[in-house]
Amino acid sequence: MKELVLSLIAGMAVGILFRFLKLPLPAPPVFSAVIGVFGVYFGGILVDWIMQNYIK
Repeated sequence: MKELVLSLIAGMAVGILFRFLKLPLPAPPVFSAVIGVFGVYFGGILVDWIMQNYIK
């Protein structure tokens, strides 16, 4: 849980800094792109799980 809070704070700090410097946000502008990032992450997790449990 601590990692989630710290990553949220870090992300907010980056967002504030980029807005303050009038730079474009370094994040996908649409929700579907965010879901795509989660898909890549969970796909990697799934492959690790399959390799640990089924491929020895």
